[in-house]
Amino acid sequence: MKSWSDVAEIQPLASKIITNSIQKDRISHAYLIQGARGTGKEAIATLIAKVLFCESKSGVNPCLICNACKRIDSRNHPDVHWIEPEGQSIKIEQIKNLQKEFTYSGLESEQKAYIIKGADTLTTNAANRILKFLEEPNKKTTAIMLTENSQAILPTIRSRCQVIDLQPLNPYHLKQRLLDAGLSEANAKLMSALTNNLDEAISLSQDEWFAEARKLVVQLVETFTDNSNDVYLFIHNHWMQHFKERIQLEQGLDLLLLVFKDILYFQIGIENASVFFHQNERLEQMGMSFSQEKLIAILHDLLKAKQKLKQNVHPTLVMEQVTLQIQR
Repeated sequence: MKSWSDVAEIQPLASKIITNSIQKDRISHAYLIQGARGTGKEAIATLIAKVLFCESKSGVNPCLICNACKRIDSRNHPDVHWIEPEGQSIKIEQIKNLQKEFTYSGLESEQKAYIIKGADTLTTNAANRILKFLEEPNKKTTAIMLTENSQAILPTIRSRCQVIDLQPLNPYHLKQRLLDAGLSEANAKLMSALTNNLDEAISLSQDEWFAEARKLVVQLVETFTDNSNDVYLFIHNHWMQHFKERIQLEQGLDLLLLVFKDILYFQIGIENASVFFHQNERLEQMGMSFSQEKLIAILHDLLKAKQKLKQNVHPTLVMEQVTLQIQR
């Protein structure tokens, strides 16, 4: 998204709020931008930063071609600082280093900005340190915090920020963009159900790892439907060997959710809602192994498994537990 009109196409309210502030020269000293992955948080944060530093703005939009705009794009601007989680969290040492940077004057102007990705991962000490930073804002300092989980942000931090709520992208709109990008109808439908991010959807559709993941998901569900005693062997010998990282396992659970939703929709007669499968014969075979009540329970169990992953429960344990619950 290169301009606020681009933002307005998918986040009209956010675009209106921020551009009104720009027009009135009342950009907030602190923003909290909250929304699901793929809803445009980083793009909006980058646009705000460009507006602050652009050397040749055109109305509310940055020029995109000046030295400042280009360096912000490459994350190489000396007065725009990005903070991201180191491991699972943003630590107090990172915030101390940020504050140290802000004791110096801006290298090219008095303006400074910092963007915190995954603000919900701030440790307690780091969050308290940021709070002190927000309580005594420098007139020329702009803080932009990005989060998928606003409930994990300290209320005292929220109260000092202008909160920008981003809405989930419309799956139909994303599907049309994927079709325009050359994806097949089946792949566009699956990817638009799996992610809100256009670039991520296109990348996944071309990824050999993801193609293999789809095959493993089908094999696992077939193992469940066969009531096979080999399901735990499959989990350890095949599933965990492929879904090695937490984010990969989360994608695997997302795919399982789509499969079991397809089976449930088929059972209750909403066949057109199928996302993962496009052959009713296979859905019919799988559906014979599960009651509607069982399918609803499985969907709940898979959602709980995703929560446990985010709570840092060991990935293998998460899969063993959800496997046991599905087999009951």
